[in-house]
Amino acid sequence: MFIVHNYSLAVIFCFVTMLCWGSWGNTQKLASKTWRYELFYWDYVIGILLFALISAFTLGSIGAEGRSFLPDLAQADWGNMGSAFLGGIIFNAANILLSAAIAIAGLSVAFPVGIGLALVLGVLINYWGQQSGDPRLLFVGVLLVTIAIVLNALAYNKQAKQAKKVSSKGIIISLVAGLLMSFFYRFVAASMDLENFVNPAAGKMTPYTAMFIFACGIFVSNFAFNTLVMKKPFEGEPVKFSSYFKGGFSIHLVGVLGGLIWGLGNAFNLIAAGKAGAAISYGLGQGATLVSAFWGVCIWKEFRNAPKGVNGYLYLMFLLFIAGIGLIIMAGV
Repeated sequence: MFIVHNYSLAVIFCFVTMLCWGSWGNTQKLASKTWRYELFYWDYVIGILLFALISAFTLGSIGAEGRSFLPDLAQADWGNMGSAFLGGIIFNAANILLSAAIAIAGLSVAFPVGIGLALVLGVLINYWGQQSGDPRLLFVGVLLVTIAIVLNALAYNKQAKQAKKVSSKGIIISLVAGLLMSFFYRFVAASMDLENFVNPAAGKMTPYTAMFIFACGIFVSNFAFNTLVMKKPFEGEPVKFSSYFKGGFSIHLVGVLGGLIWGLGNAFNLIAAGKAGAAISYGLGQGATLVSAFWGVCIWKEFRNAPKGVNGYLYLMFLLFIAGIGLIIMAGV
């Protein structure tokens, strides 16, 4: 299988994760013009599972190092498989809430608040599970990201008041999504031998196998979670399953593309974790908050006609995110 052997390449992989995890939401924004997010999400999950299979039989099955996908899957013990599967269930619950928050509050709010919180708590949780990197730099970087989240929430609140659409629903859902999102990675990381991808311990999985089991957890749990959200939506009328089959090929393809983009980022992040460590790899990947905020502010114009002072909050938010991400990178050097 393909393995990363140096920290610089691991950081590059984490930046790819950052771009992918911060950009998949654009596909939901595109689809939302004619397609409810609950329907979009079925195709998104299919895209994640599809990418997991593709990566398992390509990067996960080539080269002379490590175990290839099928032998690795055959030797994995049930405890580790269950851990990765549970990670998929937790992620799916969090991500459905995040999708709802995007639909309600927009990319530039849902991601910085939800995924920003997931970054902060997730780094702490993953560092506790595997202590790797300079804790001072790591935690100062996390502190800067925390302040950036607060600034984003203040900017959203000020804009909402001017528009006379003050609603805390989007932020509350984002926070719950972030809280759940902070836990999923630990369960996936625990199923792998992060210390040795070349000769992983018996029963432990390679990142490619772990990613496949994780994707299965997402896919299976979606029949419960997304069905519930369709019947009891956060906003609007209930959605019928028959509506999904009325969508054209192009609209389904947008959702699958969103899943493929997120899956690529997930693959690169898990591969990088063997060299960078779980806390740093996860923290850099969740720098996706910065990317999504850029899309929301600069491309989708979610803060157009903002009142005086809001732009100052946003500029400072971007600066603090960049500084925080920089410190997280330095923590692993």
